[in-house]
Amino acid sequence: MAKGPDAFRTISEAADELHVPQHVLRFWETKFTFIKPMKRAGGRRFYRPSDIAVLHGVRRLLHDEGYTIKGVQKLHREQGIRRLIAAGEGVAVPAPETPSRRARAAAGGPGAKQGLIDALRDLEKAKARLDGLLKD
Repeated sequence: MAKGPDAFRTISEAADELHVPQHVLRFWETKFTFIKPMKRAGGRRFYRPSDIAVLHGVRRLLHDEGYTIKGVQKLHREQGIRRLIAAGEGVAVPAPETPSRRARAAAGGPGAKQGLIDALRDLEKAKARLDGLLKD
């Protein structure tokens, strides 16, 4: 007899529904503060339907869309839990913007020196090409 859509799921039922091992769900709990299954005596986890909806979104973003853990954390921080649920329902999530090395250099953030060196190297190559064209 199958459980109804509003029934709580054990970790094994949740893992089967999401097609991930149980240890992955436990790991996600450590990385995503918004995943908080109910725990009974003895530490047994029970996932509410809303927890399962969020987990579907996390799974899709990580496994299908290529997001990193930090990317999912950032998406949650910036757009909220509803955005994760929408991802689980198949609503497209735009790819996260990753600033280029040059943009990080301009902002003075990590990798600024290397970004400036790369930019200088690109400019020197462009100058050499232009010099070559002007000689002809």
